[in-house]
Amino acid sequence: MRENLHRFFRAARGAGVRVSPAESIDAMRAVAKVGFGDRGILRDTLLLTLAKTQDEKLALADTFELFFSPPEPKQEQLEADDGRDPQDADRGAEPDAANDSGGSQSAEGLGPLAQMLLSQDRNAIAAAIAGAANAASLSDIRYSTQRGIFSSRILDAMGLQRLRDDLDDLTATNPSLAERLRAALDGLREAVRDTVNQGLALYAREEAENLRNEILRNAPLARIEPRQVEQMRALIRQIARRLRERYSKPRKRQRRGHLDVRRTLRRNAAWGSVPFLTAWKRKHRDRPKIVALCDVSGSVAKVSDFFLLLIHSLHEVVDDVRSFAFSSHLIEVSAILESKSPEAAMAEIMSKVGFGSSDYGSSLDDFEHEFMSTLTPQTTVIVLGDARSNNLDPRADILRRISERSKRLVWLNPEGRMTWGFGDSEMPRYATFCSVVRQCATAQQLERAVSDIVATYQ
Repeated sequence: MRENLHRFFRAARGAGVRVSPAESIDAMRAVAKVGFGDRGILRDTLLLTLAKTQDEKLALADTFELFFSPPEPKQEQLEADDGRDPQDADRGAEPDAANDSGGSQSAEGLGPLAQMLLSQDRNAIAAAIAGAANAASLSDIRYSTQRGIFSSRILDAMGLQRLRDDLDDLTATNPSLAERLRAALDGLREAVRDTVNQGLALYAREEAENLRNEILRNAPLARIEPRQVEQMRALIRQIARRLRERYSKPRKRQRRGHLDVRRTLRRNAAWGSVPFLTAWKRKHRDRPKIVALCDVSGSVAKVSDFFLLLIHSLHEVVDDVRSFAFSSHLIEVSAILESKSPEAAMAEIMSKVGFGSSDYGSSLDDFEHEFMSTLTPQTTVIVLGDARSNNLDPRADILRRISERSKRLVWLNPEGRMTWGFGDSEMPRYATFCSVVRQCATAQQLERAVSDIVATYQ
């Protein structure tokens, strides 16, 4: 039971269900109580103990059905042709009674696998395949090119070599029985292939997902194909979730600091220095403040969705975040991002200011006149945009004043560095007043940049 559940947990993780060690222990304890007798109760038990969201519940249910429904040997292949035509079978079995008796006597000297196949015991064959799959470590399969290797391992673990020797002997002594055994072996091979394909579907999903995500993480956001947009959004949501899990709850030790041994001993002198009262060395940390300005104009329309998703995650990681979106003019979108789901928030923001012609000068002017008071010496200002102002006044003087009033100014640009300063790009002029300038053309670069910014406040 333990090994089966461990393999099921691995398959569940590959399907995107987060299963922690504590949750797996709880699930195993619950399964020990309900047992494996009732399939429906077992399924509900695993869903209740492991699934935390509706998406995870659906993924876990699919994984359960696939994992606990092993392929069965096909009846028509196990009940293979025994050397008689259907017409002969209709005429009766008396003429072949002697042959059947001889076949049974001959089967007594055969190996376990040959006897199992000739007995046509589907349950025994299915159990043998499952045991051989465990012995062959089928749960380690990762790629489709490994199907042949694991099929051979399973057949070898079941005793294929002895079966071949039995076939050679029967071919010379009892050709009809050899033909029956050969047909049953073909059915066994197909059942093993189905088992390996099921293992590939269960255990290779995580590796395939990781490979696909790795390709997407390094793909330019501006060149994502339409069919990959939803995959990229899912990847950005995973990045946002990692940021939340990593930084949203500061560790207790970080909050209380390190033990001050000298002060602790002095404080407890009245009790013989027994540390009833403790003293801690605390490192003062400024309360984090982040102001994010996101370009949602037409020139960055393909990447603005991903920028907004990351900004949405900042609102769940840092307490004091104010967000703004702009194209030709600038508006505050903090309330939208805090009160709505990422998809709904992005749709509303893009409907208000998205897809317009970018005017950085006008947008910076809007920020200076209406929101400059939000900046303090503890504020980190993040600008996400390509710095292309359509040959309009870039108002770099406003950016200088923003930099002077804030702790630091970080610019994340989705364009490659080779394009900065060409055409209507004002990036070199803006970079003069920035503390950090980074290219964020891929999801990986975007994650690293946002992670580094948030980590400074932990």
